[in-house]
Amino acid sequence: MRLTYLLKRLAVMIPVFFFVVTLVFFMIRFAPGGPFSSEKSVSPAILKNLEMKYHMDEPLVRQYLRYLKDLLKGDLGPSFKHANRTVNEIIAEALPVSVELGLLALMWALVIGITSGGLAALKPNSPFDYIPMTFSLLGICFPTFVVGPILVLIFGVWLEWLPVAGWDTWADRVLPSLTLGFAYAAYISRLTRGGLMEMRVQDFIRTARAKGLTETQILTQHALKGGLLPVISYLGPALAGIITGALVTETIFNIPGLGRFFIESAVNRDYTVVMGTALLFFAHLCL
Repeated sequence: MRLTYLLKRLAVMIPVFFFVVTLVFFMIRFAPGGPFSSEKSVSPAILKNLEMKYHMDEPLVRQYLRYLKDLLKGDLGPSFKHANRTVNEIIAEALPVSVELGLLALMWALVIGITSGGLAALKPNSPFDYIPMTFSLLGICFPTFVVGPILVLIFGVWLEWLPVAGWDTWADRVLPSLTLGFAYAAYISRLTRGGLMEMRVQDFIRTARAKGLTETQILTQHALKGGLLPVISYLGPALAGIITGALVTETIFNIPGLGRFFIESAVNRDYTVVMGTALLFFAHLCL
């Protein structure tokens, strides 16, 4: 059964992957400007040599077929804007940063979400319930590009507790990972509360309560195991969303991850880097 499922997934992924490659390739080519249009004081002869070097003087269909051929060999091509660097090298350098940021954000989301959701379920219809659920609603409503600057303003500018850019020390990782994990903490908080509230009315919980166990003991020893099942189911799509959703966060905090390279390459029309990062994000979502 598992093998059949994997084969079906693969049969669907291959044509979809081919469609994404084709769509991104022609969209970036048809966009105004080009990778060398912003170069200053470039003579027509030098521009022609640059186009010949990167095969951009060839017909578009031939460029597309050439890219597909290299892609099948695992070669994502050279970068147009980063001298003497290939897309494979850029991805190999930036991917661990994005993965680390995503895992730290997921850790924040779990710690904050489960703690606040458990507290809300422990004291329903009280300030311990209303306050965390209000913040969770705000976390769902506020996008990353709003949360990030607010945290920078409070903890970086006003209080001067944490750095607001870079990726060198552990202090540099706090604000970006908290920004990225804030929205997912909100979802996990509400899922935790809902799951635990559902567990509270089960017969085995009534039995534990009749034996004289405190509400805290019932929550931690009995209700938590079943109440966290919705959270566990949510972790898969949450992890995919966190890692692929780091584009804005990495740009705000100047983090050298895939998201920042993707944004910069899109602005600079670095075709091959845009293609490589877009395909990597798509492959991660499919997995």
